[in-house]
Amino acid sequence: MVATQSTTGPSSSQNKMPPGMVMGPDGKPCKICTAFRNWKPGTTNHTEVDSNRAAKTWPAPANGQNQKQQQSGKGASFTGFAALAAVPVAAAVSTGTGTTETTTTTEEGAQRDAPGYRGDEPPPGCPPDVEQLGRATWTFLHTTAAYYPEKPNSSQRANMLMLLRSLPVLYPCTWCADDFGENIQKSPPDVSGRTALSKWLCERHNEVNQKLGKERFDCAKVDERWKDGPPDGRCD
Repeated sequence: MVATQSTTGPSSSQNKMPPGMVMGPDGKPCKICTAFRNWKPGTTNHTEVDSNRAAKTWPAPANGQNQKQQQSGKGASFTGFAALAAVPVAAAVSTGTGTTETTTTTEEGAQRDAPGYRGDEPPPGCPPDVEQLGRATWTFLHTTAAYYPEKPNSSQRANMLMLLRSLPVLYPCTWCADDFGENIQKSPPDVSGRTALSKWLCERHNEVNQKLGKERFDCAKVDERWKDGPPDGRCD
């Protein structure tokens, strides 16, 4: 599923969008279609700043984040269910005991503590952005497929089809929903059993990964990723 950035309309100057923001089917910026770091209220004539909230100004991001924002702007047409691009600022560091802990550089920590800092993801307690929604949806779908019966009865098959076919109709990001709807038209869901369904979902996810320029996931490892965990037992 992908979201499409659009600048079409009666006037290109009126509808010009900031990099990374995605236009909805109503011709206005679509918040749930846009990554949090790219959402800039009040920067187009279609988006008004909420007068009930204090005005915010965001400091210029560090070079690394600025580069990420530029890249995300270029790839704004490939978000939605595909969105797995948001990377936490903190880095994982080995402790030498077989575990890892997260650390933050002084520069990154100062930036995150600065008043008005706007990170890559919505703060806790905020509605999800398109990337969080996409990750959560893929996790739900892959995990549901992993626990789907190998020999489902007619009712289970019908309900799984209903679930998958409801996404193009109900998914909040309309562009993402349309993209997924086109995918299932070209490659109808295989709900004949757990293995077949898991493979089908993996292939659809890989199609999105390819659009994003990401590596394809090895579909032979879907059970390891979504059900059994890795052989070393670190998830047990």
